[in-house]
Amino acid sequence: MLRVALRGIRAHLVRFLLSLLAVALGVAFVAGTFALRSMLSGTFDGIVEASTPADAYVRGLDPAADASDDGDDGGTAAPAGGPGAAFGSASPGVPLTLIEAAAAADDVAAVIPVIQGSVVLVGADGTAVAAGQAPSLALVYSADDPSITLLAGSAPVGDGEIALESGALAASGLAPGDTTTVVLGGEIREVTVTGEVGYSASFAGATLVLLPQDVALAVYAPDGLVSQLAVFGADGATQDDVVASVTRALAGLDAGDAAAAGVEVVTGEDVVQENKDAIGTVLGFITTFLLVFAAIALFVGAFIISNTFAMSVRQRMREFALLRAVGASPVQVFASILVQAAVVGLVGSALGVAGGLGLVELLRAVLGSMGMELAGDVPLDAASVGLSLGVGTLVSVVAAAIPARRAALVPPVEAMRDDVTTPEAPMHRRLVVGLVLALGGAAALAAAMLRPDSGRAGLLLGVGAGAVVVAMLALAPAIATAVVRVLAWPLVRALPPMGRLARGNVVRNPRRTASTAGALMIGMALVGAATVIASTTQASVADVVAQEVDADLVLRSAGAGIPAGAVTDVRALDDVATADAFAFAALAVAGPDETGDGGDTGDAVAPAAGTIVVGATPGTFGRTMTVTTVDGDLATLADGLAAVNQTVAGEDWRVGDTLRITSSTGSHEVQVGAVVTSQGIGGSVVVDADVLDTWEPPQAQVIDTVFVRGTTGDVEALRTEVAAAVSPYIVVSVMTSDEFVSDLAAQVDQILVILYALLGLSIVIAVLGIVNTLALSVIERTREIGLLRAVGLGRLQLAATITIESVLTAVFGTAIGLAVGVGLASTLPTLFADQGLSQLAIPWGSLLAMLALAVVVGVLAALWPGVRAARLRVLDAVSYE
Repeated sequence: MLRVALRGIRAHLVRFLLSLLAVALGVAFVAGTFALRSMLSGTFDGIVEASTPADAYVRGLDPAADASDDGDDGGTAAPAGGPGAAFGSASPGVPLTLIEAAAAADDVAAVIPVIQGSVVLVGADGTAVAAGQAPSLALVYSADDPSITLLAGSAPVGDGEIALESGALAASGLAPGDTTTVVLGGEIREVTVTGEVGYSASFAGATLVLLPQDVALAVYAPDGLVSQLAVFGADGATQDDVVASVTRALAGLDAGDAAAAGVEVVTGEDVVQENKDAIGTVLGFITTFLLVFAAIALFVGAFIISNTFAMSVRQRMREFALLRAVGASPVQVFASILVQAAVVGLVGSALGVAGGLGLVELLRAVLGSMGMELAGDVPLDAASVGLSLGVGTLVSVVAAAIPARRAALVPPVEAMRDDVTTPEAPMHRRLVVGLVLALGGAAALAAAMLRPDSGRAGLLLGVGAGAVVVAMLALAPAIATAVVRVLAWPLVRALPPMGRLARGNVVRNPRRTASTAGALMIGMALVGAATVIASTTQASVADVVAQEVDADLVLRSAGAGIPAGAVTDVRALDDVATADAFAFAALAVAGPDETGDGGDTGDAVAPAAGTIVVGATPGTFGRTMTVTTVDGDLATLADGLAAVNQTVAGEDWRVGDTLRITSSTGSHEVQVGAVVTSQGIGGSVVVDADVLDTWEPPQAQVIDTVFVRGTTGDVEALRTEVAAAVSPYIVVSVMTSDEFVSDLAAQVDQILVILYALLGLSIVIAVLGIVNTLALSVIERTREIGLLRAVGLGRLQLAATITIESVLTAVFGTAIGLAVGVGLASTLPTLFADQGLSQLAIPWGSLLAMLALAVVVGVLAALWPGVRAARLRVLDAVSYE
């Protein structure tokens, strides 16, 4: 039977080509995802190793974690390192006063403070140097750092000198000896590029500016705190020796020295591994995200495979009956078809693996042309290859199982009949199952919408959406006939002969029509949902700006925030009445113990790292943005109290509660003075800007947005004046409120484009399914086509008939998919109103454009099958068996 199976593939190779291509495309996504993860992991691991060269690191202990652990393990600290330190979480800073004691320890050759600050470098063309979304970082230059190699020029030593990493130097168009402008710590400085430095690894497009140690400390550590101290050991000393020596040296300081009490010393190897683990966690999320779309593509591909084998089995039913008649058992027939499916899956998967590697190589070339170099070759280990091959093969075999079962159960006596048919299962079972799933899904969605604040709303949303999608697939055959008749009505009126023939062919087998369109339904449901979510997000943002923002101008930055100097210069303008700057820092915030009385107990739950804390000016806060006070008094900001956003406070944080904030300067407590509601506040906790400065140095904060209101009412004149004031800072954009909304909408559009690109593969596979079904249908109906030609149907009329069939199938799948996707997405504003998704907006124009595009897709999908059918010789077609 193995020979029979392989001969069957050779004899009907054309029938399996599109199925093979569908598998290849889906597996290419899987293999490409694994290869991309491996390449990114290798690139960032290289960055970590190159930027974490020290034998040991002195870093701060988290007092909040120490308290929550009752001192069991001495607390925790963030990973250290150079540029790689960006991957760790913030922890209390290390006092510079410890450098002397650490440097005096045995086995220590040098101690270098670790600085990593935001910088803007102006290139030779007068614009900011940037490579995509890669950061621009200021680092310390030290001759004692073995990871840095001076390649050309000289080391920076003075206040107006910098060195540039090779990639940054090339991207900037500068050369050693050139003068340029940088923005350091929010201030504009004229500097000279003294040299070019290199690292042992590529930094994936990051712009690295190296400063003399004294300059870096003055700009980024004015409070005497740095993230870590990098300790380099003497020749012959192991990392453990260095850690032990520095630990003893710090322990030998005066017992009352609080600086030494809040730090720990760890080996460089431990820090490297911590940073790699942190990167692995992030890449794990990215991998999972991409694999979801790969799974969608494979699931859609399964429809093509199932349709291919179903139609192939239908056409070869007499062949299988003959095999049964000559002694083949049902199991052997079943196995032979699964072998064919496995071969298709294996070959398609192999092509997909090769295609995935090619796509990643292409992606690397594109990123490289943008200045974001990814290190190493495109890797794919044996496990990833095996998994990719296995997934593609398994999907093929599972998709072919039901058609194989039908073939195995054909009675041998059917071999004596000219026309072998298989009974179709009754439709009412599918109808009942589909209705039950649809009603159950609708009930789950309704429950989630009625109780959006319950902890189960997200689960109910997921279960309900899944049930509705499955119901869509189950009910599609039951509604196909009615829906297609409605869609075909204008075509039947406009093109009576071809329209009627096409309509009859499509509704003749509603299961096949639904199966062919099912792949498109899934893809378009996701596209429709994404489109509605994007439109709703844009409408909600516009509503928030219209309702809450009362400003003439808005300042934004294309880089890592607005320089503080730009805010100062704008506030100094005579025609500026108010310039509200919202600086924020991601800090660890712990609320009152949930088991306590909710009052000022001082007890706190484990801190939530990465909570956004906003610094605002009490006297002007609320002038340019509407903030509604739910409880307490917003004026208490001036007294050093905090205002918390109601979306975060919920029922756990109330006026009078004490919050514990952990930052680089240690642990701090602040009392809640007000609970407010405002979608425009970009953070969870708002405090006086001066208070935030005591918790986190201004250089470590990010000014995301500045709202400006003028005194004259002449917005254009104000804009000209403000633009002139901020132009030296290069990265600051001045826009009106309408332009601000458009800028935010453009960011949503960028995300939507990415989603469209990821879903595009599924749509392509779904279109291949239509081509595949039409092509197999032409083979199946060869004799019928010959008879139609014999009684006068012309070639163009035949091609038009097949084109109309394709269009009806494509529009049917698109319409049902969009309807389900739009319906599911329409529930989100109710569920996520507290998160700002308040305005449901259905982009009817975009949805109608998608339906129109479905017509175009249907026409294109019919080209090959239509031409093939038109070229059939009439006599050969009539005599075809």
